[in-house]
Amino acid sequence: MSRLCEGRVAIVTGAGRGLGREHALMLAAHGAKVVVNDLGAGVDGTGTDASPASQVVAEIRAAGGEAVANGDDVSDWTGAGNLIGHAIKTFGRLDVLVNNAGILRDRMLANMSEDEWDAVIKVHLKGTFAPSRHAAAHWRDQSKGGGPVKARIINTSSTSGIFGNVGQTNYGAAKAGIAAFSIIAARELWRYGVTVNCISPSAQTRMTEGLRQLTPEERARRDTKWVSPIVTWLASEQSQDVTARVFQTGNGILSVLEGWHRGPTIDQIGDPTKLGPIVKDMIAKARKNAGMDGKDLD
Repeated sequence: MSRLCEGRVAIVTGAGRGLGREHALMLAAHGAKVVVNDLGAGVDGTGTDASPASQVVAEIRAAGGEAVANGDDVSDWTGAGNLIGHAIKTFGRLDVLVNNAGILRDRMLANMSEDEWDAVIKVHLKGTFAPSRHAAAHWRDQSKGGGPVKARIINTSSTSGIFGNVGQTNYGAAKAGIAAFSIIAARELWRYGVTVNCISPSAQTRMTEGLRQLTPEERARRDTKWVSPIVTWLASEQSQDVTARVFQTGNGILSVLEGWHRGPTIDQIGDPTKLGPIVKDMIAKARKNAGMDGKDLD
């Protein structure tokens, strides 16, 4: 098997279980040295447990790879900086940052508490921003110093954020923000040799277990193993010309998602009393919003 990431150094956040674990294992199998970051918290973000990250490190080492565990909180400014520093201090460089850590606190909007909103936004959105910012500064300085940079940030969005899912205004807003963050960061960091892409995974993990009943065939299509190949390829030097893209992956497909585009358009009108029939006609001509399957709603 050709090893795509030979000698590259990768951080994977939330890598103790689920998708993050699968990313870490596959990156290591393709020759990357991996920093396995995980607090070991519950699905709701509470508690800590160092053992999941340590177990992944043990698996990688048992297979002949190189890895270290890291327990920093990626949603904390100092913790995120420590994480980036840990990779550089341990392996001498950093090439790839996979932002995967996340939690769930689902609630209908009318019942959602401030804490349920703040916690989810912090872990997902700030937990993507903070490590990315520290890594970006490192790569910028490396580029300005004349060193070659072929670095990668790979973020994690969700169909809940891109298409919208009832009961997840907090999670969906964070995930939509991550997709937008990825596109903007890609445009900013391209000059330094850094690409930024995003995945929207469809996989059965402890975060999705119990949300729906799956047949054995559906469960097989949603195995985490189907998500990590695109992450591994994006982490490699082969993807240097791919940036600012969002990929839907898992559940039987790999798709390049297409973002917002301007639809039916008219010249601006200053009189709101004239807008009713005109706007309704425009809406009738516009493409419908997508459902959770990515297809036009009926």
